[in-house]
Amino acid sequence: VQLQASGGGLVQAGGSLRLSCAASGRRFGAYGMGWFRQAPGKEREFVAAIDWSGLSTDYADNVKGRFTVSRDNTKNTVYLQMNSLKPEDTAVYYCAGRLATLAPTITSGYTDWGQGTQVTVSS
Repeated sequence: VQLQASGGGLVQAGGSLRLSCAASGRRFGAYGMGWFRQAPGKEREFVAAIDWSGLSTDYADNVKGRFTVSRDNTKNTVYLQMNSLKPEDTAVYYCAGRLATLAPTITSGYTDWGQGTQVTVSS
């Protein structure tokens, strides 16, 4: 599946953004999906994941309670709602997918990656 992330931008600390990841292909509903981010000079890190059904989600500790991952399989899209943003959330955000019901929390668990969208949070 091909993935296209969008929705990034510049926002002040405390603000919100919603990222979208649109997928091409007819098997999106069978994909586990994840969001990752990479700040300059740092490793790509896990942010959130959602299983094929949308009923099971997982979050990194540093975004729990602030970010929400969801999906709409009728629109082939997964979302990341980000609230109470902090400067340390600044990074390029990537969506990723794997043809499996579960959604892992490690980068090596995914086969398909989007191109990334920049999120910048100013203090």
